[in-house]
Amino acid sequence: MKILEARRRALEESFFKDQDAKLLVAMRRKAARAEKRAALSESSGLTNRDLLDLLLALEIDSETLAALTLIPLVEVAWADGSVAQQERDAILAAADSVGITPESESYALLDHWLKKAPPDTLLEAWESYVAVLSETLTPDARQTLRKDVIERARQVATAAGGFLGLGRKISSSEREVLARLERSFG
Repeated sequence: MKILEARRRALEESFFKDQDAKLLVAMRRKAARAEKRAALSESSGLTNRDLLDLLLALEIDSETLAALTLIPLVEVAWADGSVAQQERDAILAAADSVGITPESESYALLDHWLKKAPPDTLLEAWESYVAVLSETLTPDARQTLRKDVIERARQVATAAGGFLGLGRKISSSEREVLARLERSFG
């Protein structure tokens, strides 16, 4: 009987050791996912947990999402053919708010785009990406992302609009870019 009892205990210990290992792996995955969600939220300014989880499931990282949210700002700023200082300041503030620091490669690229208009292919690539991404998102998630991106772009459009605070804040060329951006979400 002692042998049988010893084998039973060994079996139980092995079972619980295996269960503990599985729980530890699950806890580590959960913690890693929470860290990725937090990084994605910080880089994008998005706070909707369901949308962030969906973006993570689609393997969209913080760099991709930062580009996704900043390209429209650059495009709106260049809509009139030049970037006003107020627009530049608004874009750099948005970049800072999503964790893009002056030391980063993303900042250097953004700074370059603010000095020299990016190629038309950048907006085309952004539109294609958003169109495909929008097909994979739930209607609520798509609406949340669309609202966030368009609102930030609209803030840039109004940053330098009007003369002495009078007149239209958003030019017709900026309105055209905003409409184009909205259409990308389907």
